[in-house]
Amino acid sequence: MEAVAKLNNVPTSPRKMRLVAGLIRGKSVSKALGLLKFEPNSGAERVEKLLLSALSNWQLKNEDVRVEDANLYVKEIFVNEGKMLKRLRPAPQGRGHRIRKRSNHVTVIIDSLTDEQLEQQSKKSKKATK
Repeated sequence: MEAVAKLNNVPTSPRKMRLVAGLIRGKSVSKALGLLKFEPNSGAERVEKLLLSALSNWQLKNEDVRVEDANLYVKEIFVNEGKMLKRLRPAPQGRGHRIRKRSNHVTVIIDSLTDEQLEQQSKKSKKATK
């Protein structure tokens, strides 16, 4: 059973947020939270909070299952472009340069790994270490 959490109108450029999203894509939730905790990038705090929100959404859907036993991982995370505030800054000789203040929307989907998927991941990791 998967759970979704969304964060809209984050006042950071999508490019900066995609760097943070790329760090945790496909990782287990506990490992992703550990990475985000010590990431110096400005968007890491917001993504960490969003991941905790997705975790609580998953708990609401699955009250009978313990989080530790569920093998949760970040199934999907993507960053879309949000509204852009357009401003003018004075420039030499009476001109005006345009400033674009970008924002973004972040969506996180977490899911639990099945036994088959766990076996496939262990096989892949064994091949990679050889």
